[in-house]
Amino acid sequence: MTQPLRNETPDADAAGLAAALSELGCAARQAARAVALASAEAKNRALRMAAEEIRRRSGAILAANALDVSDARARGTAGSFIDRLTLDPSRVEAIARGVEEIADLPDPVGRVLARFERPNGLVIERVSTPLGVIGVIYESRPNVTADAGALCLKAGNAVILRGGSESLRSSGAIHACLVAGLEAAGLPKAAISLVQTADRAAVGAMLAGLDGNIDVIVPRGGKSLVARVQHEARVPVFAHLEGIVHVFVHKDADLDMAKRVLLNAKMRRTGICGAAETLLVDKACASTHLTPLVSMLIDSGCEVRGDAATQVADARVKPAAEEDWSAEYLDSIIAAKVVDGLDAAIDHIEKYGSHHTDCIITRDETAAQRFMNEVDSAIVLHNASTQFADGGEFGFGAEIGIATGRMHARGPVGVEQLTSFKYRVHGAGQVRG
Repeated sequence: MTQPLRNETPDADAAGLAAALSELGCAARQAARAVALASAEAKNRALRMAAEEIRRRSGAILAANALDVSDARARGTAGSFIDRLTLDPSRVEAIARGVEEIADLPDPVGRVLARFERPNGLVIERVSTPLGVIGVIYESRPNVTADAGALCLKAGNAVILRGGSESLRSSGAIHACLVAGLEAAGLPKAAISLVQTADRAAVGAMLAGLDGNIDVIVPRGGKSLVARVQHEARVPVFAHLEGIVHVFVHKDADLDMAKRVLLNAKMRRTGICGAAETLLVDKACASTHLTPLVSMLIDSGCEVRGDAATQVADARVKPAAEEDWSAEYLDSIIAAKVVDGLDAAIDHIEKYGSHHTDCIITRDETAAQRFMNEVDSAIVLHNASTQFADGGEFGFGAEIGIATGRMHARGPVGVEQLTSFKYRVHGAGQVRG
């Protein structure tokens, strides 16, 4: 099946939906074989043509998005969610540019990762290969349609996209541009498929693997979605459950730098997984640093929930409860606490963190090195905003998500992380004794 699944009938027959999804999976598997063998030139042409279509159809994409946003507002959806859903001309241009940047990346398929010769003369190569068919389940962010589709194609994979019901129109408009790019390059349309139904049964079918046709699942969305995927999936999952991101202001931090980095880490975009959620301030510099940092956040429109010391620093601080230390607000709220040095900061992050992204601000290189060695997060930063936790900022072109597990992919999942490998063994008639 090369066309995206279209099931917009609320009472659609479950058996019919299952059959359509099964057909979608089979088509994706066939397409995966074709794109795995496709030349770098063909894949890049598809991506560049898709980017051109995104620009050409910008008006249609924005019109579709306006309807999605209107419906979301009518449902009383949270502001942080609306921000992730909303597109404007600059964001549409960023989507097109992101697709082009992925096209400009080196082809990750066929790279010789290692080569060695055995004493018996066998020459063994480890070579990168596509994963196969990737299922991506995401919420609210229509740009994921382009990012995920482009990344998977660049890595020689087919992808089945299932966006959230709240962004169906936006995702459909962007997906049409990707399909146009595939057609222009002579690649199968089923290489990038979109499940266009709000029926939650579609998610369950994908988690079951679509009759063995999905090789890995990538969820991108809220905690409830990721938890469901991790609990129900019968195929491997690249995911992070939540982003409980810390900024630790060490005793040797430059105050001006700390203010600049912290404000950006928290307030640039509060609804992304790299946004800071907890501020830790070293007790040794609290007398000089705590009040300016907390007051700056509050003056910028951020609610601060703090421990006793932080409440003394600014009367506007609200008391923090135990659950605040493990909260992912995704909003203009931050928890703040004074800790007794580097060891206490690391211990706090180990206890409450989610192994996503954490930052230290300090002029002490030794302290920074300890923090970066001992904090077991996918991304650790020294003197830089946590909002750099993004595949595009890493030079990956874009990301399909950020993985916090320890198997295969960790951190931003870009084109290289969407490949596996195989061994090629070259002999001259050797047999094993």
